[in-house]
Amino acid sequence: MSTPVRYGSWSVDRGASFGGLGVGTCVGAAAAGIPVFAALGAQRWAVAAAWTPVWAVFVVLVAVPVRGRTPLRWSWDACHRLVGAALGWTSWQSRSAAGDVDDLEDADLPGVLSGIRTHDGPPFGPLLCRPAVVSDDRERTWSVVARIAHPGIGLAEADTRTRLGHGLAELLESTATGELVSSFALQVRTVPDDGAERSAWQAANRRADAPALAHAVIDELADIMTAAGVRHEAFVTVVVPERRISRLAREAGGGTDGRARVLYGLMSELEARLLGPVGCSSVAWLDSSGLAAAVRTGFAPGDRARLTTEEPDLPMALAGPSSAPPPERRHYEHDAWQSVTCTVLLPDKGAVMGALAPVLVPTAAGERRSVTVFFEPISHTRADRMIGGESMSSELTNEIRRRGGFRVRAAHRQEAARVEGRDIRFAEGNALVRVAVAAAVTVPATWSISDFGRRLESSITNSGFKPLRLDLAQDSGFAAACIPLGVGLPRRRGAR
Repeated sequence: MSTPVRYGSWSVDRGASFGGLGVGTCVGAAAAGIPVFAALGAQRWAVAAAWTPVWAVFVVLVAVPVRGRTPLRWSWDACHRLVGAALGWTSWQSRSAAGDVDDLEDADLPGVLSGIRTHDGPPFGPLLCRPAVVSDDRERTWSVVARIAHPGIGLAEADTRTRLGHGLAELLESTATGELVSSFALQVRTVPDDGAERSAWQAANRRADAPALAHAVIDELADIMTAAGVRHEAFVTVVVPERRISRLAREAGGGTDGRARVLYGLMSELEARLLGPVGCSSVAWLDSSGLAAAVRTGFAPGDRARLTTEEPDLPMALAGPSSAPPPERRHYEHDAWQSVTCTVLLPDKGAVMGALAPVLVPTAAGERRSVTVFFEPISHTRADRMIGGESMSSELTNEIRRRGGFRVRAAHRQEAARVEGRDIRFAEGNALVRVAVAAAVTVPATWSISDFGRRLESSITNSGFKPLRLDLAQDSGFAAACIPLGVGLPRRRGAR
């Protein structure tokens, strides 16, 4: 029996330049110390002694991270949140709750999802279905969403897992080669089974003249299976920025239909790889009603039974929550539910495929877990520049240590070997992909969200990863982790 492959050749997005600090931080800290050195040069000892504590406090504010952010960034974000709450920017109510709906197909969503618009594309595939094309006016992107079914890897052998991992790598390399896709999101939501499909089937096929004992046995078995069952639903979201698709869309006819035709070609390529090397058993691109149901169950997991049996065609105007109060610092409330979202930091020792499985296991009936993995392929030119910079920085740092008489520790040698291995794989034709993981737990509003937030963090820790709660950005984190519309994690640097 072969041993499972451990994946761990990742590195930080932007490495530190000197002493664990970036260029901007180093320049700012050095600039703040200029008055100290100027006073020392002029032999003004009192001024130098008075300014030194100020300099030290400034260095701590801009250079010492606390839960992923420096104290200065924490203060800035807290001020933004207080100003937004004072001006009423963080409160939201749906148009349907206010009785002001003009178009039922117009999406009405809060927060970072407010720029989402959905369009019915032209007929696609042999069944002439019309997948929904999602446009984000804020980020200037276009995306499509598919519901996928996969047999899973829980009982798969190591060789099968390795083959599926190679299939996912081939999929990401194809998207990087095409230089059209900016983000590829895989979302898995796990919730205890509500028995909606089973109840609907029984209502349509149950015989009224059956013996009473048979009815009692069926009802008891249904209760036992519903209590013990867990339901999974998985979505794939493909995001394409406007700047990459505009030229091709003009050649395809322009407008929304032209962009949809370009996306349809991409969808066919991705569907072939999902059904082939990745091992999916089915791929269904969602239309407007299917997308609305996926969004609604993201906000309210308990509505799935009603959508399955009573309202199969839900309009997008009713997909969101009726109201969303100002988000709390450490959790997010939406209608009768509340959620906690954490980012998952990748461990330096690497991880085997399926290591995140404990994060998807609910700890109580009624709890919903959701994990979204974002893959962002990097173009060949940019990847070459990034890897070249990493290689030069690693060699220069180790050479400075050796010339300065400092010992090159095992961690430094391991990082140098990791950079060299990444350079070799890139030269062999492999793609460079940026990865981010967001995990969320959703429970009814009457439950203790702090307790279930700790359970989520404990599950992440037990899986071998490190959780980092998205304080002051729980609404954005929830949209990234639970809503399959292509909205990614909040960014600090650069643009999409």
